[in-house]
Amino acid sequence: MKRLVTFALLIWLLTGSLALAQYYQHTPNVGGVNWSDQVVRATGYGAPNPNMPPGAQRAGAIEAAKITALRNLLQVVKGMFLDSQTTIENAMVSSDRIETQVSGIVRNFRIVDTRYMSTGDIEVDVEVPLSAFYDMVSQLPGGLPPTVSATQPVNNANNLSQNTAYSGLIIDAAGLRARPALAPKVFDEAGNEVYGTGYVGRDYAIQVGVVGYDKDLNRARSNERVAGNPLIIKALRVDGPNKTDLVISNADAEVIRQAAVTMNFLEQCKVMIILD
Repeated sequence: MKRLVTFALLIWLLTGSLALAQYYQHTPNVGGVNWSDQVVRATGYGAPNPNMPPGAQRAGAIEAAKITALRNLLQVVKGMFLDSQTTIENAMVSSDRIETQVSGIVRNFRIVDTRYMSTGDIEVDVEVPLSAFYDMVSQLPGGLPPTVSATQPVNNANNLSQNTAYSGLIIDAAGLRARPALAPKVFDEAGNEVYGTGYVGRDYAIQVGVVGYDKDLNRARSNERVAGNPLIIKALRVDGPNKTDLVISNADAEVIRQAAVTMNFLEQCKVMIILD
């Protein structure tokens, strides 16, 4: 029995630490965005209508919970950053097409849990994948290209061994108070873009997103997105009004550009960012 209790405690500690490592952007009393698992979640509540026949009250409460969940999910989605300049709510206001897209995506939510309270109230948890929103990134200025942009090689080959094969890129922005976005960018110290939507394959971006996010560097190393031998660099500072873009050193930018000449981890969106 003691061994079982110890084992259960270890499992609880492990799963708890993994959950804490995930980057979750919380909207109080509504839901939030799990940027590590790449899903948007919300909770809806419904109460039975006493004026309905007893046999129909539970179904009515479930329907009311779904309606609340839909409203809460839309609220979470509107607060998401598309890029360093724009929220999804801003994009919806400026584009009828994007507004229609967002409404359609949110209405197509999936119910992941239903809880029946002793009071007769119903709670439902719903979610939609972040990947459903990446196509609208292509409607932004400089959005997703039809084909990946070629990265130009650099002359200085001293910073990168020609025998080094990187499986992905991890940019450590911990401590900089950077924020997640659907389409962040990475710049060097001179303001030249090193990574962004212009460097990715459209199909990859829509399938897995431009970047992945996490709070723990060691956990990110083993993420299937970059696992193997990821190149790890430290960001210098954040940039942009929404604090979603990153600035790295010129030397690190050179290493990335060289690696991108012969490797396709940028095109395949094998990039992760560590946030606080």
